[in-house]
Amino acid sequence: MKFYGYKRPDGLVGIRNHVLILPTVGCATETCRIIAGLVNGTVSLINQNGCGEVEGNRKLTQTVLAGLAANPNVYGTILVGLGCEPNSVEVMAEIIGKMTNKPLKTLVIQEEGGTVKTICKAVQIAQQMVTEASSNRTVEVNISELMLGIECGGSDATSGLVANPVMGRVSDILVESGGTSMFSETPEIIGAEHILAKRCHTPQMGQKLLDICTELENDLKKVNESLRSGQPSPGNKAGGITTLEEKSLGCIHKGGTKPIMEVIDCAQRPSQKGLIYMNTPGYDLLSVTAKVAAGCQLIVFTTGRGNPIGNPIAPVIKVTANEDLFVRMNDNMDMDLSPVLQGKKSLEEMADSVFEEMIKVANGKKTKTEIYGFGFSETVIRRMCDYV
Repeated sequence: MKFYGYKRPDGLVGIRNHVLILPTVGCATETCRIIAGLVNGTVSLINQNGCGEVEGNRKLTQTVLAGLAANPNVYGTILVGLGCEPNSVEVMAEIIGKMTNKPLKTLVIQEEGGTVKTICKAVQIAQQMVTEASSNRTVEVNISELMLGIECGGSDATSGLVANPVMGRVSDILVESGGTSMFSETPEIIGAEHILAKRCHTPQMGQKLLDICTELENDLKKVNESLRSGQPSPGNKAGGITTLEEKSLGCIHKGGTKPIMEVIDCAQRPSQKGLIYMNTPGYDLLSVTAKVAAGCQLIVFTTGRGNPIGNPIAPVIKVTANEDLFVRMNDNMDMDLSPVLQGKKSLEEMADSVFEEMIKVANGKKTKTEIYGFGFSETVIRRMCDYV
């Protein structure tokens, strides 16, 4: 099975060819937004961090920002900083340079003489980088080069009954083909973690997964909170999900049936192929950001209540098994999986259709989130105290 992608100098393969305008700190975010708005072929994102952070949070910020720059959908990066922040362009350039050898340029607003001068210089650099990127041609590569992130959000009963099981089969197909599939959100596996632990590649990895769940619940107890005060969400309950355990049993279907080859920290790049579990809070925007920072070129997002979010770097395919939702929010939904619920298609047939759609998107077909330009404000970086 093949698709056409952009071969990067670091050996990875992208399905998009963006130039990333990346702020090292919140103070540079608006400048980056304006730059990206002036040059076609560039993307940017909100970074509210980079200053006033304790060391642990700063490292989380750096991990995510560097991972986004290293994502294979990015041709090259223009790094823009203010000049007095702890997360300086020099620090970030060094971290990014250790992850990838793709083109990288840096600008510092204070050194350039202000916002307008920085924008003018950055536009010239971006124009040149986009020109270089546009000369790249896609080449045929094996599906094993694809890393898929599977997310669920705004779930209802149809998510656990159909949408997530369909994506579990899609995950299995990709893993069987030598590719990588990633799922996450620790609050949404609690109550079913023992099932996933048995599927881990080694007993030690299974214990790590169990320990992650135990630590989450214990940390919440220390601050007199309970996971169940926020899970299931009001929308989940309105959609027919009654307990956290019930939600988790539906959510874990996204991971299919294959062995979990690695359990990784939030936004960490996996060292193995196959099925990967990432430890993230149960927040869609954060989890999608973390998966893209880990290297996922493509996200498939299941929803039963409806969710419009995208990502500036990776295309997001929205799928639902709720026929009413697909009709009501057709502007946002890419695929209707409800024929499985209606008995018109088997789970396997629908999984094949989703996989075919993924190949089309990998080959350049635009998702609805891409068409609308969603993603700039939908980048969220984990904090040390994030739980759910």
